[in-house]
Amino acid sequence: MVTRREALIGTGAALGGLAISSAVSRAETENADAGHVHATASAGRNYTPVVTPNGRTLSFRMVGGVKVFHLIAEEVRHEFAPGLKARCWSYNGRVHGPTIEAVEGDQVRIYVTNRLPAPTSVHWHGLILPAGMDGVSGLTQPPIPPGETFRYEFTLRQNGTFMYHSHHDAMTQEGMGLTGLFVIHPKYAFTPTVDRDFAIMLHEWRIDPGTERPNTLEMTDFNVLTMNGKVFPATEPLVVRLGQRVRIRFANLSAQDHHPIHLHGFEFFETAVDGDRIPESRQIRKVTTLVGVGETRDIEFVADNPGDWIFHCHMTHHTMNQMGHDFPNMVGVSPGGLERQIAGLLPGYMTMGETGMGDMMHMPIPKNSISMRKVDGPFGAKVMLGGMASVVKVRANIRNYEAPGWYRHPKGTVASRASSDELRRDGIKT
Repeated sequence: MVTRREALIGTGAALGGLAISSAVSRAETENADAGHVHATASAGRNYTPVVTPNGRTLSFRMVGGVKVFHLIAEEVRHEFAPGLKARCWSYNGRVHGPTIEAVEGDQVRIYVTNRLPAPTSVHWHGLILPAGMDGVSGLTQPPIPPGETFRYEFTLRQNGTFMYHSHHDAMTQEGMGLTGLFVIHPKYAFTPTVDRDFAIMLHEWRIDPGTERPNTLEMTDFNVLTMNGKVFPATEPLVVRLGQRVRIRFANLSAQDHHPIHLHGFEFFETAVDGDRIPESRQIRKVTTLVGVGETRDIEFVADNPGDWIFHCHMTHHTMNQMGHDFPNMVGVSPGGLERQIAGLLPGYMTMGETGMGDMMHMPIPKNSISMRKVDGPFGAKVMLGGMASVVKVRANIRNYEAPGWYRHPKGTVASRASSDELRRDGIKT
């Protein structure tokens, strides 16, 4: 599947007599719907293609044995979730940029076209390559001026989960969204092989309610926390078949914060750090992996527990959105007659937050902003969650990887109100 944007890119870019086409080569199939197609790797090797939820894999073409890619840096009006859009900087119209996927030993040629109002460059984060291809503006190359296209070319000497991002005015340009994932499959697959392979970029933003520009000067108080540029519940679920082996690759290009990502329902093995495979003898069982700023982590597990399983940053403020910030702490406060007096001056006034955030979910919010969400779950509108979170959906006997809806729990396996007979039987006094 090729988008209209990519078709235009493919027909419009030319450099040194070489037309850069975005048509999908015979050696690759895109996961444009974050779905379940099976790609064929270069040089006759097979691998499980990476799925980027809410994203896609960058197409390439083969030219004289070289994989040729094309990135375009440009502004885009990006939707973090229904109700919140912002003017961000993107690669190929996406926040975050499309995932570059290749194989250890491949020679890659990556053209970067700058359609931003400022110079830029691209750094290939974690890759071992010639210094002149490292992408540090002013040190290893001149900056890419607006309207110009630069060429990067190098051979992939490693395998693992890596990243790419701007390295010109990085505070501004990374903060505006110029980041992406770079996945390099090993020349010889690790065992056991995985059936599903997902990649997720972690990021944080400061977008004040009512505004449309990320504030890249913010240092501490970020109020939009994303996975692949989306906040829950706009994050696409990770759908897997019962019994499949799953890999999730996490990359963190947040400005300041590390993210302890916790997965419900499973123990997993942390199998790689910064693209470096951990020997099996040193892998340990965990339920939370800490992804530091500028780092990547791979985890693997067998999806042997059916259900809808949340995974999220365990810094509790990172599963909140804009309207969870900058409010006075009213937990436990009884306003008494104060509310009535204020309502006399401000009709419709209500004191919010005396019992926490739950009673603030339905309050009016400013234009172009989002509160924490009470998502309509299978047991009613009770899922109070936002920000850096998503769901792994494990199902038996599914035919495809489309979102299958809510899990149907077997009878007797759902927490429920205790009966008086149960309380009496077990000696519980309430």
